[in-house]
Amino acid sequence: MSTEAPDSNDDSTWPSNYFNYFTEIEDHFQRARGTSLFLLSPLDWALIENWKNSGVPLEAVLRGIDESFEKWRGRKTKARRVNSLAYCAQAVMESAQRLSGAGAMRARQASEAPFQVNEVQEFLTGAATALLNKENEIYHGIGATLQSLAAEAESKLTNLEDLERHLTALEEKMIAAARSMASDELLVELRRDLDSELAPYRGKMTADQISMLERRYLDTRLLEKAGLPRLSLFYLH
Repeated sequence: MSTEAPDSNDDSTWPSNYFNYFTEIEDHFQRARGTSLFLLSPLDWALIENWKNSGVPLEAVLRGIDESFEKWRGRKTKARRVNSLAYCAQAVMESAQRLSGAGAMRARQASEAPFQVNEVQEFLTGAATALLNKENEIYHGIGATLQSLAAEAESKLTNLEDLERHLTALEEKMIAAARSMASDELLVELRRDLDSELAPYRGKMTADQISMLERRYLDTRLLEKAGLPRLSLFYLH
């Protein structure tokens, strides 16, 4: 399925809930499941990131979750509980298609910056410190760039979308470095974990969706294993 990604050239249309995308979905899934203490898995976070990067509206994700649980509760026999967002993947994409067809991929509303200057500074400085503590020149270079961005945090708040693009580029560079240093054993282990988590849900996704999810999952786990920070502002809170 293909959804039209939001226009990224106009900061005046930055949505008020843009940086709440992850937490809104997590909270909604927990409420639908009826277990507030349930923690999302690395696969779930990778799936949310896929939806976000593909421009799937938050409304479509929340509707898809609700529809999936309504269908599950309507079954006469329930073999197991819903333990992953991947169970909702098909319903989410169908919901996004309906919204798109109905013209509901609306222009985003203008809003004030969702962060305070000190919040952005602390986030960038913390990530910089973590990278500068690593024994690697590439990480040190990224850390130094993050320090410079932290020093300019006040001016960056006027163009958060540009800052997010900059952070995305830095994170991709960081992931490439982490992958080049990872052992074959670690990469095989991560692949094995992925196959195990994804196996029950492969039939609910297209080949393109699975490919994107696999890459996102492996990148996320690689950063975790290497003790490296996420650089997107989505992880600020």
